[in-house]
Amino acid sequence: MNTINNTVLFVKHTLQNAEGGHDWFHIERVWNTSKLIAKNEPSANLTIIELAALLHDIADSKFHNGDETIGPSTAKKFLQTQQVDEVTITHVLNIIQFISFKGGNHIQEFTSLELQIVQDADRLDAIGAIGIARAFSYGGFKNRELFNPETLPQLNMTKEEYKSSTAPTINHFYEKLLLLTDGFHTNTAKQLSKQRHTFLKGYLNQFYTEWYANDLSKLPCDFHLEN
Repeated sequence: MNTINNTVLFVKHTLQNAEGGHDWFHIERVWNTSKLIAKNEPSANLTIIELAALLHDIADSKFHNGDETIGPSTAKKFLQTQQVDEVTITHVLNIIQFISFKGGNHIQEFTSLELQIVQDADRLDAIGAIGIARAFSYGGFKNRELFNPETLPQLNMTKEEYKSSTAPTINHFYEKLLLLTDGFHTNTAKQLSKQRHTFLKGYLNQFYTEWYANDLSKLPCDFHLEN
């Protein structure tokens, strides 16, 4: 069996009991979308893209007490068992380390076309219908409120504030999901994101319409959406 197949088996086994928004199926969607994007980026290294997509959430810090080293460390140990060359391992680990959204004030410290492709694929899975499902899955996992009009979105959090936030799930739309639309790198992802971003906004409008029994004048202005 080749390295990619071995990686698939490793990830499936490792994430067999993962939270529903960060399980094997999330990995599989990101993997497939990464390959789709890469078809239009011929200069990209497909091996690095596939390995990084498959391993990007192998040990998400959210589920390991905020430890951001455990993901790269777990991936490194596995890749070394597969005799992957050090240049490839280093690149994959950089992607794993820098792929995640860290909050509005975070500055990206590493970039590559391969990172951009996998990051675009990961962020596409955070918006649209699946993104909404994942947001509420994680919110339920953390026992968070669906919505609280007295808890307003915070758009200028530091990385530490973003990671420690316990705000209702609806706030996550404003603090991350709606912000992703301006951060896609590849033309393919930019095109795919348009309908998903529109779907997010439509969902929120429907949510508020039901919450307030059609009287949207009661919605706090911090939750208003741009046209």
